[in-house]
Amino acid sequence: MTAYTLLHNPRCSKSRETLQLLTNKGVDMEVREYLKHPLSIEELKTVLSKLDTSARNLLRTGEEEYSSLGLANNALTEEAILKAIADHPRLLQRPILIGPQKAAVGRPPEQVLEILS
Repeated sequence: MTAYTLLHNPRCSKSRETLQLLTNKGVDMEVREYLKHPLSIEELKTVLSKLDTSARNLLRTGEEEYSSLGLANNALTEEAILKAIADHPRLLQRPILIGPQKAAVGRPPEQVLEILS
C-alpha cells in the first residue's frame, strides 16, 4: 500500500508538472485520475481535513459548472459544496497530493513537497 495518492488530471499542465516532480523525487504514490474515478463525499471530507481548509477553497471558479450551479452563493453549506464537487469532479482544484497526515494542492507544483516525510 502506498502512503501517497495524487489526484491527477492528465490534461492539466500543473497536474502533469506535479506528477513529474514527484516521480523525479522517487515518491511511491497511487495516481488517481479523479475525473474517471470521482471522490465520494466522505473521501472529500478526508481531503478537506488533511488540507485544513473549507470546501469552498477546493472549487475551481472558472469551470462552467461553478456558474451554472450557483456556487458563488456564500450561503451554501459545506455539504452542498461537497455534493457539487462529488457530482461534478471538474470543480475540484488540482492536483492534490494526499499523504498519511496531510494533503497539499500543487499550485505551484512544488507546494506538494511540503507534506513529504
